[in-house]
Amino acid sequence: MNGAELASKLTENIEKVIIGKRRETELVISALFAGGSVLAEDVPGTGKTMLARSLAASVGSEFKRIQFTPDLLPGDLTGITYFNPKDSEFVFRRGAVFTNILLADELNRATPRTQSALLEAMEEKQVTVDGTTYKLAAPFFVIATQNPVETQGTYPLPEAQLDRFMIRLSLGYPTAEEYIRLINTHSSGNALADISAVCTAEDVILAQHECEQIYIHPDLAAYIVRLAEESRSADGVVLGLSTRAILSAVRMARAYALIRSRSFVTPEDIKLIFPYIACHRLILSGGYRHKHNYASETVNRLLSTVPVPSEDWSARV
Repeated sequence: MNGAELASKLTENIEKVIIGKRRETELVISALFAGGSVLAEDVPGTGKTMLARSLAASVGSEFKRIQFTPDLLPGDLTGITYFNPKDSEFVFRRGAVFTNILLADELNRATPRTQSALLEAMEEKQVTVDGTTYKLAAPFFVIATQNPVETQGTYPLPEAQLDRFMIRLSLGYPTAEEYIRLINTHSSGNALADISAVCTAEDVILAQHECEQIYIHPDLAAYIVRLAEESRSADGVVLGLSTRAILSAVRMARAYALIRSRSFVTPEDIKLIFPYIACHRLILSGGYRHKHNYASETVNRLLSTVPVPSEDWSARV
């Protein structure tokens, strides 16, 4: 099956548990196909962990969940080398990152030192312990959660960590009708028991390769670059979008076009995914940092003011 069919199957499977969040589900699947990571940020009880677990259950691959706490150590994530007296040799014990899908639950409860243990894994798909580099299995996908309203016992995610998340999203609350469906779905207890795998890790890898073949017109690539450049001079912004953000936007736009059964990217794809790419990456000055949703307002202003090119987007140059 092709990438669009795979995305449709995954979405239908996840929606057995996650009600009324199709766009967010499609964005998470797009990030998986694009080879990125996801930060789900919302108040407790909105389904962040359930979304991650339902995705893992839908993909027949290895899944690990690790609860981040202040006493969690970097070695718990990457692994440690210890001396085995029985064999009189040093042995490497693998940590939680040696998996396909990693749920980093409440990431901001761990210390910055422990959070930084994920940096190499998220960007380079490898970890280095005691001078030895270990490649991670493909696909490797991190979906992390954090609670933005609770500060006691938490540590802010550093900018370097945030920049490695391809997208950040919030689920929000369902509508009244969706709550009724949700109650009926979860009334029997464990809703995840109804979910079985609809694909394998190899299917996801094929979809990732398929994303690389999606065509993006040079004018649209230049449009993404202009958006990033304008972000760096926007009012109240100390540091705008990085080069990694530009590349993430291109990969995410390609993945979203794929799940829409298109072989090329359109301006609408970029406009839809760009806020999820950009908002968490903007570093604001002190006066603007505490203004509610100022990053979102800045991104929306960029999308409304930067001219959108008009071409035949399917025509290859």
